[in-house]
Amino acid sequence: MMFSISPLSLKLIDLAIEEDLLASDFSTDAIFGAEHRSSGYLLAKEELVLCGSEIFRLVFTRIYALSLGMNAELKIEFKAKDGDKIAKFTKFAEFSGPTSVLLKAERVALNFLQHLSGVATHTNQIVEALGSEVMLCNTRKTLPGMRELQHYAVRTGGGRSHRFNLGSGVILKDNHIAASGSIAEAVRLAKAHAPHSLRIEVECETLDMVKEALAAGADIIMLDNMSIPQMQEALDLIQRRAITEISGNVDLERAPSLSHLGVDYVSSGAITHSTKAADISMRFH
Repeated sequence: MMFSISPLSLKLIDLAIEEDLLASDFSTDAIFGAEHRSSGYLLAKEELVLCGSEIFRLVFTRIYALSLGMNAELKIEFKAKDGDKIAKFTKFAEFSGPTSVLLKAERVALNFLQHLSGVATHTNQIVEALGSEVMLCNTRKTLPGMRELQHYAVRTGGGRSHRFNLGSGVILKDNHIAASGSIAEAVRLAKAHAPHSLRIEVECETLDMVKEALAAGADIIMLDNMSIPQMQEALDLIQRRAITEISGNVDLERAPSLSHLGVDYVSSGAITHSTKAADISMRFH
């Protein structure tokens, strides 16, 4: 899966590099000169879905460009592409170049690669548990500044992006409804003033809210934090008159129980805000 690095992501990468190299690298510079070269490999210490290979490569090339007096060639070769499943103990990339550049880039590059691969892996596990009838989506519960990269990792793992930001969809949540007075009024105002090309989604926590959202003409009904029996009853009420989405406490353990309800989408914040980094090591020969 290809990813075009945007100016937003490039700014984040440069910020991460600046953060780590703000006062140079005394450990490396005290030992290795510009002429010293090393080589090595990346090792998957657990089964994972690879994501972030181009980000990993870019961190090295940015630091190489910042380093003065480097004549030795920098090479990074991945034997797998983003989206591929990597078996435990597989060497899936090789690198060579100036030792000082390799050491200075190691931690920042691994931070991106481990996190994005962790998101893709977690997403893929839930996608497989849900089966082919339900689509898994992320939410806006992303790490600050990382949304574009995390959305890419979710797609790499087989999921789908929900709205990217507040301007890419209409979702009327509990506080919208409370502030406007009712679901009916919130939907009426949204239809009157939001762009007509955007579908209107309503977050419902009870069956009465589902009935009100249906009557108001909601395009999408989100069943939020409901029990399995409540969700089944809600889906029976909706009768495919609206697109349906399940949200709240969606994790790998619960996913199989959601797979046969007949819902269209399942959304999860955990795949972006609470995912464990993939266990990847960068080792020198």
